[in-house]
Amino acid sequence: MTVLSVNLNKVALLRNQRDLSYPNLLDMARTAIAAGAGGITVHPRPDERHIRKSDVRELAQMLKSEYPGTIEFNVEGYPSQDFMALVEAVRPHQVTLVPDAPGQSTSDHGWDIPKNMDTLCTITSQLHKIGARVALFVDDDPAMAEPAKATGTDRVELYTGPYHFAFAKGQGSEALKSFKATAEAMRSTGLELNAGHDLNLENLPKFLSTIPFIEEVSIGHALTVDALNMGMDAAVRSYVSILKVA
Repeated sequence: MTVLSVNLNKVALLRNQRDLSYPNLLDMARTAIAAGAGGITVHPRPDERHIRKSDVRELAQMLKSEYPGTIEFNVEGYPSQDFMALVEAVRPHQVTLVPDAPGQSTSDHGWDIPKNMDTLCTITSQLHKIGARVALFVDDDPAMAEPAKATGTDRVELYTGPYHFAFAKGQGSEALKSFKATAEAMRSTGLELNAGHDLNLENLPKFLSTIPFIEEVSIGHALTVDALNMGMDAAVRSYVSILKVA
């Protein structure tokens, strides 16, 4: 079954608006896990506008002590020196590398892998030395399959933002053609696939029915909005139920 990794960035953003201790990220992670999430995702940014370095350390320690070997910790980010120092310190199960600029509000494109081949090969090798699985954030472009494999990465994460916008216009089936072609090209090289960005309760079923071999979906913004309406427990269970059907 595809694993749900709950992204806690927007929970942290809400907390930071008042610089208070709540909502508590550790408690939200525990609630998500109890409801069926198989992973926790964070994407710390240089300005710490949502996830802070201290959050990454505290979540890593909590997951290792309370859920040893059962719940995956996925840390996303651009491989700057600060980011690499952080992940080398906490040693998450997975590191997802994204090509974000420091001030970027959210991830909105995948890597141009050939252009960044040397950097990605070096970083991937460093992360493997600390025992982390590596995933590269990629667009729906089958031409990136062979370059991705050449970096030594273990997985790619499909950037699904374009699918979200197409789905909202009633054009989801058309948009999924390139995603399916990309997924099949990646899989043919031996790479595993994750997916994330703007997936929600409405568009997730169609995505997974078209591409059923997704290992993990990382969902944050939509799930947090759903949690405001129905509670974190019920929101996570709603997503997990979709994954079970798929």
